[in-house]
Amino acid sequence: MTVRVVLADDQPLIRTALRMVIADESGLEVVGEAGTGAEAVALAEKERPDVVVMDIRMPGMDGIEATRLITRGSGGAHDTHVTHVIVLTTFDDDDCLHGALRAGAAGFLVKDMALEDILDATRVVATGDGLLAPSVTRRLIRDFADRPVSATPNAAPSVRTVGGITGREREVLALVGGGLSNTEIAERLSISVATAKTYVSRLLTKLDARDRVRLVIIAYESGLVASGR
Repeated sequence: MTVRVVLADDQPLIRTALRMVIADESGLEVVGEAGTGAEAVALAEKERPDVVVMDIRMPGMDGIEATRLITRGSGGAHDTHVTHVIVLTTFDDDDCLHGALRAGAAGFLVKDMALEDILDATRVVATGDGLLAPSVTRRLIRDFADRPVSATPNAAPSVRTVGGITGREREVLALVGGGLSNTEIAERLSISVATAKTYVSRLLTKLDARDRVRLVIIAYESGLVASGR
């Protein structure tokens, strides 16, 4: 399948560079460009892309609010199509990171990453997995690990939710929270990659998690990662 992409950035040069690179890639297609958050929301509703690559700082509505509106209106009860948002920004700071994740972003990347990595991230996110830049993952993990569970926002609901999964699923969730891929989880637990993927899919369903990023957050909010170390 071709992954349909919308590019949202107020800098035309950034959009042009991404569009030119994507044009040379099989399986990826740019179906629209937006220079503001409001334009991105309108394009997402019209074109129903698989992925929106979203800048944060744009005139008028910013990328975080646009992300919130796009993800809120995607994948509802009467519409199974899901549009995933990757935030791509030069502003690699905690406010942007947490704001984007709370808004429902499935990925958070910085613009100094290699273009090939950004393309790979687009493919990954289109499948329903979440993806964070390595530096961002380390900071997110450190942020959750450095504070007690009781001080973590929404900790109690996450603990109650995690209480409904099996022991093996808790093990898998802890490993997802540690940043391990399905292949690494399979090796750690001596199971097949297909089985690891099945466990992750069950966790997404049981925990009502939109993507793998949400599973990471739940793992830390519930204290699973800290208790498993």
